[in-house]
Amino acid sequence: MPGEILFSQDAGVATLTLSNPAKLNAVDADMWRALEQHMRTLNANPELRCVLLRGAGDKAFAAGGDIEEFITVRATVDDALHYHEGLVAAALDAVRACPVPTIAMIQGACIGGGLEIAGCCDIRIAGESSRFGAPINKLGFSMYPGEMAGLLELVGPAVLLEILLEGRILVAREALAKGLLTRVVDDEEVEHEALATAARILKGAPLVARWHKQWVHRLTRGTPLSQEEKRAAFDFLATDDYKEGLDAFLAKRTPVFRGGKRTRPRNSRGLVPSGGRFYPAISVCSILADSTISTPANTFFSTATGSRWASLAPIGAVRLDIALTSTSAGR
Repeated sequence: MPGEILFSQDAGVATLTLSNPAKLNAVDADMWRALEQHMRTLNANPELRCVLLRGAGDKAFAAGGDIEEFITVRATVDDALHYHEGLVAAALDAVRACPVPTIAMIQGACIGGGLEIAGCCDIRIAGESSRFGAPINKLGFSMYPGEMAGLLELVGPAVLLEILLEGRILVAREALAKGLLTRVVDDEEVEHEALATAARILKGAPLVARWHKQWVHRLTRGTPLSQEEKRAAFDFLATDDYKEGLDAFLAKRTPVFRGGKRTRPRNSRGLVPSGGRFYPAISVCSILADSTISTPANTFFSTATGSRWASLAPIGAVRLDIALTSTSAGR
């Protein structure tokens, strides 16, 4: 019986569950195909706030690819290329291209293809008894380059080579120390911590979370920022959430973010109105990047390490040290 990708959504958080219980959630061809399709649909949803990926049950996140089907899906070079590039790498690219935060909730075995999926997520939370590795050297085949990209970006060549050359299974604490994980908690706390992480994300401004991902992915290219990208880095100035955040801070209340954009006129002094006050659009800003090339929205590109990231919008990379000064309206 083939596995499946289960989908649910609640309050802006989508959950994708890798389900193939008879094989410790090993990911078969149909599951890779379904994972890409689900992610492409989610990536186009403007209301989405967060994606949680997990395995069915608590025995495994995913114990790798479905080795039993390799005899047929990799019978020839053309078959193997279609499987690894057209199915596996395409699904991994779709996870990495997600414009909202992604969380891997890891219980039990996270091996091979499961490790590749987790490595494409922004935040990886695992239980103490979880295990990690890619012992494919013992099966006589190498990891496809397109599948290495996420792990290479995550831990670098030294750790990736250690994992692949030794084929050793790592305990959760060692995986954490090597940068494979974000945090490790008690086994019974994994789901609670993953949901709590999603809840913390939901408390922030939706567009800001998307922009932060875009900025980080853009900077991995290592190319200079264009003037257009630097200006686009301040798109938040024209959002309702920016006004709401400032108003809530000054009123000492909890902000209620909605994620909408609007064009707000500035007065003759270049100040953006916020309630009865005006705030300087920009006070102090120091550019971290020293360069750049514009990237069309929603296109893929290759970094120096060969990974593929989605540039979801033209963005800039800056550190803002904004001094907010209020003046009375009309001055």
